Amino acid sequence: MNIIDGKLLAANLRAEIAEGVAALKAEKGVQPGLAVILVGDNPASVSYVTAKEKACTEAGMYSREIRLPAETTEAELLKLVSELNADSAIHGILIQLPLPKHISEKAVINAIAPEKDVDGFTPVNVGRMLIGEDCFLPCTPHGIIKLIEFSGMDIKGKSAVVIGRSNIVGKPVAVLLSRKKTNATVTLCHTGTPDIAKFTREADIVVVAAGRPGTLTGDMLKPGAVVIDVGVNRISDASKPKGFRLVGDADFESCSQVAGAITPVPGGVGPMTITMLLWNTLESAKRGV
Repeated sequence: MNIIDGKLLAANLRAEIAEGVAALKAEKGVQPGLAVILVGDNPASVSYVTAKEKACTEAGMYSREIRLPAETTEAELLKLVSELNADSAIHGILIQLPLPKHISEKAVINAIAPEKDVDGFTPVNVGRMLIGEDCFLPCTPHGIIKLIEFSGMDIKGKSAVVIGRSNIVGKPVAVLLSRKKTNATVTLCHTGTPDIAKFTREADIVVVAAGRPGTLTGDMLKPGAVVIDVGVNRISDASKPKGFRLVGDADFESCSQVAGAITPVPGGVGPMTITMLLWNTLESAKRGV
């Protein structure tokens, strides 16, 4: 059984990205720029934004972090997005979610210019992805494809099951796996699926993104399957200094006895999300030259 090291793959890709950034600066005089907007002081969001800023700096990118008070109005935020859309130093715009309840996430995301939508969340980029046109792919789903390839699995012709139908992970992963480039046969399971195990036992690839610990267990797997665990859940653990530990949606102990390869939590999918954000920002800067 192979534990798929997301930290190692992310480090390899970030080294490539840093080389690409240096080359773009040297050849065209362009430094890729990412603007990250944080509204309010949600602790998890602050942590994510700090990690993104650090990753940008390490890759040689220009990072503009914009922190706004929770009372910021939707009109003020939309005005800021419009200004960033017109700013030639900024190649990617990221809105840290969730936003305060008085601001429409849909309205703000829709306001981002598709050519600067490095999260791949705007309807234009989602639509382009669906019909197979060139676009910015959503970061976590794109990272998942990279992890499956990194495991040594040739996706072409394989049977894949995705558990979870969120707009951020489940649905786009299903689309990416079924594209002609990857060519898997995909089943999308969710809370309305009567017997998920019936599908997962036939799958060469299982991506579990249900947001619930223990969703996938070893007895639900085909021997040798590749398991990508997207879940990050806190469970109580008195033996830990913080009183909890992080687990995924897959029961690692039982699944690792059956799977051919599996991502750990933490250290699997997580490191890939910011990495693919950097990837998209570099691509955006290249296109703008």
